[in-house]
Amino acid sequence: MKLKKGINLGGWLSQCEPSIEHYETFIVESDFKKIKDKGFDHVRVPVDYNLVEEEDGTYTDGFKYIDRAISWAKKYDLNMILDLHETYGFVFDDETKVAFFNDRSVRERFFKLWEEFSNRYAKYKDMLVFELLNEVTKEEFGPIWNEAIIEAISRIRKIDKDILIIFGGTRNNSITDLVKLPLVNDKNVIYTFHCYEPLIFTHQGAYWIKNMPLDFRIDYPLKKEDVVKAKNGVLKKVYEQWGGEEGFYFGIGEDAYISRNIFEVLLKDTLEFAKKNNLTLYCGEYGVINLADKEAKVRWYEDIHKVLEKYNIGRALWSYKEMDYGVFDPENASVLDKIVENA
Repeated sequence: MKLKKGINLGGWLSQCEPSIEHYETFIVESDFKKIKDKGFDHVRVPVDYNLVEEEDGTYTDGFKYIDRAISWAKKYDLNMILDLHETYGFVFDDETKVAFFNDRSVRERFFKLWEEFSNRYAKYKDMLVFELLNEVTKEEFGPIWNEAIIEAISRIRKIDKDILIIFGGTRNNSITDLVKLPLVNDKNVIYTFHCYEPLIFTHQGAYWIKNMPLDFRIDYPLKKEDVVKAKNGVLKKVYEQWGGEEGFYFGIGEDAYISRNIFEVLLKDTLEFAKKNNLTLYCGEYGVINLADKEAKVRWYEDIHKVLEKYNIGRALWSYKEMDYGVFDPENASVLDKIVENA
């Protein structure tokens, strides 16, 4: 199955105000055709639990939208990742919703939902992949999450023995935390990570980053003098809340952080871990906020694509439209082909 060049359909069945009008209009069949025509071989479709579940756990008819996505993907010869983006009891961007890690009964609901997905969709395993959960956050959740991974796979395997299953690590599927994931005795699993480094470039001016000035802008590749000036000035509070030198530079040091070689450095330990254990790697999200300079954005995509291609790592751009990262949004029209040609 090809999972080499993909794009996320963020904001359609996830991270949205749930309504029939939105589900029916945000993504339509012609979008799948457009994605195929641009040379992509798969889509990653984030789905929130409340698409298919009431708050008491009762299933709804929201599965019809997943059915529709699968049918459109099949029609245009696209493979598809079904990504559970938010589950009952855990939302990656809401620190108050972490019951998943404190209550076994909440995790049981997660397992049952994956059994339901398996009963409905494992028959499409020639073109469909399951992704257990998007971006587990705190490192301290690791032991419980690792146990949940093993159990979820076991539950799915009782229904289907070989559909591909994707899972990632803590700190929002960070590259560095992937090596802390359990080694699963299953040849049909894929280990995923997300990559938005350097964060001060890909998230410049992001309204959801605490203390990030909305008018902050920076070029790529990063220049040392610009980074030093920012961290001592307008990003001083961001620098402190990220944990100083170690957190701000993602633990790889200033020299690597400002280098166009940053992705080689970030991936080094993960690549060794994967090679040693014969694992398949996948980058489920990567992208640059639309506030960034267009040509700087192109340079960033060129660098990350070169490294992902070098190590034969499949990937999916974040995201198709809107969501502050819409690759196909009108403001990217002049550089769209440059972004996707080597994606």
